[in-house]
Amino acid sequence: MTKKQKNALGIFTESVGLYFSNFDKFLKYMTFPVLGQIAGLIIAFFTTYLYTVNMPKLIDKYPQLNDLGILITISVLVILPGMAIFCKAFWEYLVAYGSVNSMLENMLRSGKVYDFEAHTELIKRRAFSFIGLWLLFGIFSLIAICPLMWIICAIFAIYFVLIFQIFTFEPELSPFGCVKRSLMLVKGHFRDTFMLFALVGTLTYIAIPQIVIKGFDATGVNIAFSNAIMPFVNLLPELDFSMYGLTSIKHSDMALFTIQTIFAQILIQYTLPLRSILWSMWYKELNNGLPKQELPTQKKKSKKRPSEKLMEASKKKYSKKKIDDNILRRAMEKDDDEE
Repeated sequence: MTKKQKNALGIFTESVGLYFSNFDKFLKYMTFPVLGQIAGLIIAFFTTYLYTVNMPKLIDKYPQLNDLGILITISVLVILPGMAIFCKAFWEYLVAYGSVNSMLENMLRSGKVYDFEAHTELIKRRAFSFIGLWLLFGIFSLIAICPLMWIICAIFAIYFVLIFQIFTFEPELSPFGCVKRSLMLVKGHFRDTFMLFALVGTLTYIAIPQIVIKGFDATGVNIAFSNAIMPFVNLLPELDFSMYGLTSIKHSDMALFTIQTIFAQILIQYTLPLRSILWSMWYKELNNGLPKQELPTQKKKSKKRPSEKLMEASKKKYSKKKIDDNILRRAMEKDDDEE
């Protein structure tokens, strides 16, 4: 095993340790971004269900409602609260990926995380570029849907895996610059990057969700939740595949599959900080390992402490909202204690 492979395996184990040693803090931090999305969708579907069931009665009582424009307007108003909650939670989830990157330096120094608000604010301050980077990622994901592009996109996914870490640690780069920089960093380290990709993907997308779901199956949790959504599932037609010699999918199967999928998605999203920590550590490993002549021309980096950088950044805030002084003070005290 080469030295670089040892580094890759060491980074994987260390990132897992950092995540689970701060699990309670990450659990609290990710609760609204994760469960807020689920809550928003549940509210949207539930209000739509009530609207669908009761609208015929309302039209009989108030005939003036039987107008296409009015019905569309009511439909939008009914679904709007739930979708507003979903969009807010989804945005916070996207921001969390960048803010956990920003926490890495303190995690490596002390093994702990703190001041989530300050790190989150640093990412939100660059919202325009951050959204641009996610749009590039979205376009790439749409291309990857095509089966003919699966192999090509899988290869490029490895080369572009560090774009969000580069966005955090090299703020002078544009979204396209982050893509080019990731390609340059991973070049020559594809095998090790793929190994990390496989390890963290297997752990967070397969192993953890399946273990927890199997536990829910054994304790009857999945059945209880699937029974709760049966009134909504019963509105859907059963899928009859008997003509093809296959077993038909019943409503009970649909409900159970839906609950298992939701639980799996929740668990995958809760492990976002683990993936962020791992790729941030790998970025630093590759960035430090590059010969200096291969590094692109960049602005000279400051040697100031993280808390001092936060203080300077807060003074440049363009809006009235500022980072809480207590947060910055605690960050500086942490630095003083650890030096």
